This record gives sequence, structure tokens and C-alpha cells, in this order.
Amino acid sequence: MSGLTVEKIGGTSMSATAVVLDNVLIAGRQASSLYNRIFVVSAYAGMTDLLLEHKKSGEPGVYRHFVRNQPAWRGALEQVREAMQQRNAGMFSRKQSLAEADRFVSDRIDLLSACLGDLDRLRAHGHFCVKEQLVTVREMLAGLGEAHSAHSTALLLRERGVNAEFVDLTSWTHDDLVSLDQRIRDALDPIDLATTMPIVTGYAGCEGGMVRRYARGYSEMTFSRIAVLTGADRAIIHKEFHLSSADPKLVGIDRARKIGRTNYDVADQLANLGMEAIHPHAGRGLRQAEIPLCVRNTFDRDDEGTLICGEYLSEEPQVELVTGLRDLHVLQFFEQDMVGEKGYDAGILEVLTQHGVWIVSKSSNANTITHYLSGSMAAMPCVVDDLEQRFPGAAVSVQAMAMVVVIGSDISESGLLARALRSLEEAGVEVFAVQHQIRNVDVQFVVARDDFERATRTLHAALVEMPAAVDSGRVAA
Repeated sequence: MSGLTVEKIGGTSMSATAVVLDNVLIAGRQASSLYNRIFVVSAYAGMTDLLLEHKKSGEPGVYRHFVRNQPAWRGALEQVREAMQQRNAGMFSRKQSLAEADRFVSDRIDLLSACLGDLDRLRAHGHFCVKEQLVTVREMLAGLGEAHSAHSTALLLRERGVNAEFVDLTSWTHDDLVSLDQRIRDALDPIDLATTMPIVTGYAGCEGGMVRRYARGYSEMTFSRIAVLTGADRAIIHKEFHLSSADPKLVGIDRARKIGRTNYDVADQLANLGMEAIHPHAGRGLRQAEIPLCVRNTFDRDDEGTLICGEYLSEEPQVELVTGLRDLHVLQFFEQDMVGEKGYDAGILEVLTQHGVWIVSKSSNANTITHYLSGSMAAMPCVVDDLEQRFPGAAVSVQAMAMVVVIGSDISESGLLARALRSLEEAGVEVFAVQHQIRNVDVQFVVARDDFERATRTLHAALVEMPAAVDSGRVAA
């Protein structure tokens, strides 16, 4: 559809309700200019943590208590009700709207509580296996967060005279589990986008389960598929920060800079490192459909953000950003008799897949295969045990390290690697391994965890800040 944009608003941005209304949803538009835009919203910041478990600390939410068969799940669910109603109270000044928002939350939570209570009583008999139902419970709980935020957002917009429609993809009352694409088509096809602003839940109830397939990246998959299915001209993600050359908290706000332009290859490298640009599956769909993606800062209304396209290459070779993984696990697999033999790579990959460990990169020589891994440290001893049982002649070890990565659409600059290594040496950072691909998109430096921040600042200064200083004449020849 000509001129159509599909836009996603992240959870932290959603929590800044007034800013989102002023800078994103309305942003000075009137009449017809308000429409021809579809918004996919995440749950308010912290809500999914309360419903499932804390994303970083692992502190249990409703789901984690329930799966552990702990009665505390009931209190945790009431805590969710209280948090959602507190959020409503801070957003709605009209009593009628507040009552409607609170009623929506209570109805959903009451139904959830009844469902979990029935399942709890069933498993108490000891004759029933509810493992599969627990997966469904996780999906149901995840969808509640997005249903709350989408319903409230549509209500707030209608208060302001915008013809907004709450589009509930959570499949709350649906018995059928259709594909994600079919769920989206069924929901959006009846809506006249020229006169209506759809506010769509980031979670969608569909076959295979969104959380099971995409973990916490499910809302980006919904966003991506809507953009593809509607033939959007542009996809936009609104975040609480610019897509920057490095973490401003780490290198300094005055040193980090907005990237401005890059390509999907760079976005893939970020996704591989777990950075919050876009989920790799979501980026793939947009790239294949040739839909440009724009990442914008919710709090910087007038800035156009960073545009990600399929064919973009920087005019001159340059490093666009420096990022990495503080918690990296280096798995070394040594087998003296590996030379000329096949099957080791496949066997290692099978074990890593079984334990749900994410492979960031790998390297090998005649008798050693090294995997650089992201994931729970708790899984590592199990991985080592399984590999040693499968390959009795191998020596397997895991080291806790960190990885700092320089990325750009074209980093073929002559001498870049030597300059990077020299700057790290001068900063007193020991480099244990380097991965430099022929594609000239990224270089990975493996360092000690204690050196992660220093290495990041050093490489950013040498490869991002210094060229700019040279260009402007601020550094003597």
C-alpha cells in the first residue's frame, strides 16, 4: 500500500506514555495524516518480567513460580494486576476510561487465574503430565502484557479524537491455532487503514507458539510479518535510544554518535550478538521483501534516526559501531586424531543445539575446534560432559571471556586490524583471539572479561572517533 508504514514501539518507550503520544502516535498530525500507519506495541517495561521471569536476573514471575509448582504464583499474578492498574491510573485522567482499562485488565487476569487454578488442581492428582500445557501457560502469560498495552493505547488515542482500533492477536478466545500470517490477515483485512489507526498486540497466538519459537523477540516478528504482508513502504522501530556507534553509557554520551545509515548485514551482526536492533528472523523478512527499516529515538522527535537498507554500503570503508558480549564462553575441543576425520563438527553442533546454546562464531585448525558461545553458564558443564561422553578421546574445556566487535557495512580499510591491535596493546588489553572474515563486515576480539569496557572504549576511540578527528584537522599529521 502506497505510503503505508508499520511501526513498532518498544517497552521502555511505551512506558513514557505522554512522550509516545506526542512524538510518535500523534506527533503534530491531524486528520488523514494520522492514518495509513499500523502500530505494533510491546508490553510496558517490566510487565513481561513480572509475567514470566526477569529477563536479566532470572527473578521468578508468575510463570516461573507456576512451573516450579509454588503457590506463590497466585500472589505474583495479583502483583501483575496491581502493576497494570497502577499503570492505568498514571495514564487516564477520565474516570470512565480508567474504569474501562481496569475492567479489561481484571477480566483477563481473572480468566488467567481460573485457568491456572484448574491446571494446578489437575497436576496435584499426580496422574497427569502437564508439561505441554506449561508451554501454553507461558504463551498465555506473555500475551497478557501486550494486550494490556495495546488496549490502553487505543483507548488513550480515542480520548484524543483519533480513530484508533485495538487489534488483539493474542487469540484469547480462539480455539484454532492458525499460522501467524493468517492470524494477521484475519485481523487487519476488515480495517480501512485510510481512516483507522490499528494498535496491534506484539504477541500473536498462532501455531508453534511465538515465545517458544522467538523467545522475547516475538513482537518484532509480528511487526515484521505485518510489514511484509501489507506491502509497507517502510518499517520503523521506536526505541529509547538512537542506534549508536557504541553504548553511550560506556563510551560517553558526547563520544557516541548516531549511525545514520547502514545495511541488513550489519543488523544481522548485531542480532548475532544479542543487541537490540532487530530479531534476526524479523530482519530477514524485511530484507527479502526489500522494505527499508528505520530505527528512531522516541525522545528525539525531529531526528529521522538510522535507515537500514539491503544494498547500502558506506561511501568509504569505515567502522560504524563497536559493541560486543561481556559474558562469552569459549569452548575448546581438542582431539589429536581429528586430522582428516569427519563428523566432529556435526557432533559438537548437535550437543550445543540440545542445550540451547547460541553460537556467536567458531574457528578451527588441524586438531582443535573452538566455539564462542552466548548463553547460560549453568549449561556449560552439561555441554562439556556430553561432549566428553560422545568423544572419549577429546579434551574439552570452557573459559569465561569477553568479545568486543567492530562492525561496519564496509570495513576494508587498509591497516585497520593493525591499528586496532596496536591501540589495544597500548591500552594494556591482552587479545586472546581475533576473528576477521573476508566479507569485511566485522572483526571480533576476544579479551578478558575485566577488559571488556576498556577494550570497547579503546577501539571506539581509535576506529570511530579518531578518523573524525583527523578529518576535521583536530589531530596533527
